[in-house]
Amino acid sequence: MAARAYWQGQIRLALVSIPVEIYAATKSGAKISFRQIHEPSGKPISYEKVAQGVGPVDRDEILKGYEVSKGNYVLLEDEEIEQVRLESRKTLELVQFVDNDEIDPLYFEKPYYVAPADELAEEAYVVLREALRKAKKVALGQLSVRGREKLVAIKPCGKGLLLETLRYADEVREGQQFFDDVGDDKPDKELLDLATTLIDKKSAPFDAGEYHDRYADALKKLVEKKARAKGGKLVEGVEEPAEGGSGGNVIDLMAALKKSVGEEKPAKKSSAKSRKRA
Repeated sequence: MAARAYWQGQIRLALVSIPVEIYAATKSGAKISFRQIHEPSGKPISYEKVAQGVGPVDRDEILKGYEVSKGNYVLLEDEEIEQVRLESRKTLELVQFVDNDEIDPLYFEKPYYVAPADELAEEAYVVLREALRKAKKVALGQLSVRGREKLVAIKPCGKGLLLETLRYADEVREGQQFFDDVGDDKPDKELLDLATTLIDKKSAPFDAGEYHDRYADALKKLVEKKARAKGGKLVEGVEEPAEGGSGGNVIDLMAALKKSVGEEKPAKKSSAKSRKRA
């Protein structure tokens, strides 16, 4: 089944317009999800709309409410919300360019692939891709889709372009408040050197294929095993790594680092095929 475009339109840089199609870069179906089931009947559980102190209510009696203070809501009709929805525009204007490393990773939200809409668009598409690559810049714009406006960043991705939606400033917490109690003292030089050596030994090019969600893998095996058992009950615990008590044995940091450096083997270098993905 062919992928469905998330957005179709044109990227505009000054007087240049490039017809493109945008596709989700991630798959939501890769994760296991569960339904709640009524065991005696085997039927899935459905949920009623219930008002506290009232009981079940009809859908046509339900409005959207925004809580302005505890227990106090401003009620909005669907028509009122619809009136302020932004019209989905078919043009993504590139309004600013920033250095590749200038955007804090906290702001990145979700990735999408940007592909040229047809062969006629390919030349301008390639020019934009290579210009961004040469300048080492990321393009910024605001994408209007499904009634909302998203801040987006576009950058080269192999032979194509990657668009990432960004969080707005008011959606990101200031992190410094969580680090106020961390001291300013510099670490011991020998400890720092040992830690750096350990990092160097474990350094290798990133390859996402080397990592797997072990919990999801265990769940899939459990589901498959139960399916083969034709509905028979099966209860198995997922093995967890042993945890050491926080107040018991205090490990000497210097000794632990020295032992780690001596035992650690250099990380495997990714194959040429893996590196080509980047």
